[in-house]
Amino acid sequence: MAKISLTVILAFAANLLVAIAKTVAAGLTGSASIMAEAAHSWADTGNEIFLLVADRRGSGKRDSRHPLGYGREAYFWSTIAAFGLFTAGALVAIYTGIQELVNPEPATDFWVAYLVLGVSAVLEGISFSQAFRQSRKAAHERGRGTLEQVLTSSNATLRAVFAEDAAALSGLAIAFIGVLLHQLTGSAVFDAIGSILVGVLLAIVAIVLIDRNRRFIVGQQTGADVNVAVLRLLLSRPEVQRVTYLHLEFVGPERVYLVAAVDLVGNEDETHVAIRLRGVERSVEENEHVEEAVLTLSTPDEASLELPTAG
Repeated sequence: MAKISLTVILAFAANLLVAIAKTVAAGLTGSASIMAEAAHSWADTGNEIFLLVADRRGSGKRDSRHPLGYGREAYFWSTIAAFGLFTAGALVAIYTGIQELVNPEPATDFWVAYLVLGVSAVLEGISFSQAFRQSRKAAHERGRGTLEQVLTSSNATLRAVFAEDAAALSGLAIAFIGVLLHQLTGSAVFDAIGSILVGVLLAIVAIVLIDRNRRFIVGQQTGADVNVAVLRLLLSRPEVQRVTYLHLEFVGPERVYLVAAVDLVGNEDETHVAIRLRGVERSVEENEHVEEAVLTLSTPDEASLELPTAG
């Protein structure tokens, strides 16, 4: 979790500096696109605080009140951050653009806007590169594409930072085009449209993030790669002869609740089998990704789950 916290802290620092710079530039230039970008960066800055809370609260160990741990806290606080991006970022940007269309105002000091956009691109790029490297590494480990990993990952915090930074870089490009067309044509319409497009972009990103978090809050089953990894984990135990049933559900970032039916080696009496079964449960729970394991005995007529063959 430490790497995630570092990624969020880096994003917070970058967004704070960028938000201040954009606010000053918006005041000097009167550009609607820059004002929209300032609102975007302030929203992102506040959201990073929620993501830090998500990271900390979601890593809490399970106790008597929360037998499956506190992992779903990460999805709750990440949803709050996404909602903040929608309200404080998207709606403000769209409103600013509409106001500029209704009451256009001349913009000045365009060089200030270009300077701030350039510096912002550098800072946002540094933050995005950190999130991208982590996402690409995780994608490589699971044999997925980077974008697929971001969308399907159980790590809501990393997904939020990746999405917000990607949206920030895209927003900077839109704002640059809007300011440039305003300068070249003298028409504030392009600047206003740029602001509205930034808002629409943020709204789409926020809705996607909220939807992904919703799925994990209500209970998201794992993918085939995780199922295979856990099946391999169970079969690696010398006491387990075969597995006939496996249910896995995410209960937090990269943590699962495991229910399985297994056939133990040997044919001991009920008491000894129960003791061995509990021992297997405890050994499986030593894996950092297994929050709780509940094992039952297979019946002789149940078909065994097989590991996929190589190639």
